[in-house]
Amino acid sequence: MRMRSIKLILILLFNFTLLCNAQISQWREENRIGVSPETGLLKSWPAEGPKLLWANTELSKGYSSVSFGNNMIYTTGKKGSDDILFALDLNGKTLWQTVMGRAWTESFPESRATPTVEGDKVYTTSGYGDLACIEGVTGKIIWTYKASELNKGTYGMWGIAESLLIDGDKLYFTPGGPETMTIAINKLTGELIWKSAPLNDKPGYVSPVLINYAGKKMVVNVSLGNAFAVDASNGEILWKVPIEKPAGFNWDLIMCVTPLYDNGMIYFTGGYNVGGKMIKIGEDGKSATVVWTDQVLDVHHGGVVSVDGYIYGSNWLNNGDGNWCCISWKTGEKKWEEHWNCKGSIISAEEMLYIYDEKRGTLGLLKANPEKFDLVSSFKITLGDAGPFWAHPVIHHGILYIRHSNALIAYDIKAKQ
Repeated sequence: MRMRSIKLILILLFNFTLLCNAQISQWREENRIGVSPETGLLKSWPAEGPKLLWANTELSKGYSSVSFGNNMIYTTGKKGSDDILFALDLNGKTLWQTVMGRAWTESFPESRATPTVEGDKVYTTSGYGDLACIEGVTGKIIWTYKASELNKGTYGMWGIAESLLIDGDKLYFTPGGPETMTIAINKLTGELIWKSAPLNDKPGYVSPVLINYAGKKMVVNVSLGNAFAVDASNGEILWKVPIEKPAGFNWDLIMCVTPLYDNGMIYFTGGYNVGGKMIKIGEDGKSATVVWTDQVLDVHHGGVVSVDGYIYGSNWLNNGDGNWCCISWKTGEKKWEEHWNCKGSIISAEEMLYIYDEKRGTLGLLKANPEKFDLVSSFKITLGDAGPFWAHPVIHHGILYIRHSNALIAYDIKAKQ
């Protein structure tokens, strides 16, 4: 009997170790910076683009990127009034689909939150803030939690677009509203751990980042009215920096861009002439001051990347156009601004930039060059329905994944040895 108990304890410890060491696949790679650690990739493409491996054109339309685990690819889409989690095999075949929550029903209702995968579990949120933990192999629902509804959350014009953040046993989410700004729930059970004080603000369309600074672990996020940080241990709001509406702007702001962090400095930006700010966290971790502002890299929702001391992305000129830009991380000084097709999303790998035009579906490959817009290759994607094409590209094991409306497309970008 004693040996059986010891064996059971060892099995539980082994499983707990596996869980703690499980790799997380999430929005915009590790640390959510949009920079892939992969190497050995092509530095130029043929005129028709890199080799097409496969395309699945039978998904529901959505703006979600992809995540990985259990030898599967996960993304989301909308069917009727439901947001759906899709699981594909590594050849692009749909294996199963599961309803994960209520889809947003107002402006641009297509699903947009990227699933977060840890071990054999997938965590999602719907357009109305319904959270779900789903078995990654079978698609079976483990638990659900109507996080926005149960915490009196509020919504901007486009609902919820937050990709969930995992930290140990906790999962963070941002209901906003009069009762709380951010909550932490137990990722295994869906039970509430803590809730922060409110900022009386609507949540943005931002997926937060987790940082360690001044002896504190912080959840850094951007709402429609503030950049702010929450103590990950207890939900205390550590600091906030107000976001001012431009003159004549009489509706909700559209804050969509995950902030960039490095060594106590945080850059965040928003379109519609909000511009960007670099802020410095105080040495006590409970304050933040603005170091510089910029009105060049006024990003709508395509993200930004930092490479070798420079920030790259596309700005907002109007809802249907924008330029590609480079500014200095240290000063915010503009290095260049170039028109190419339209604004869009951006990621990076091996000091190359992958840019995805949201209007025409053109994909470009650039050198990360602060001196000029250094385009090497480009091609137009023709598979899938009409745009806009708001999903961010993803690189995984030498494959470039592009979500193109109802299509998910895989390209081989591994350089030949």
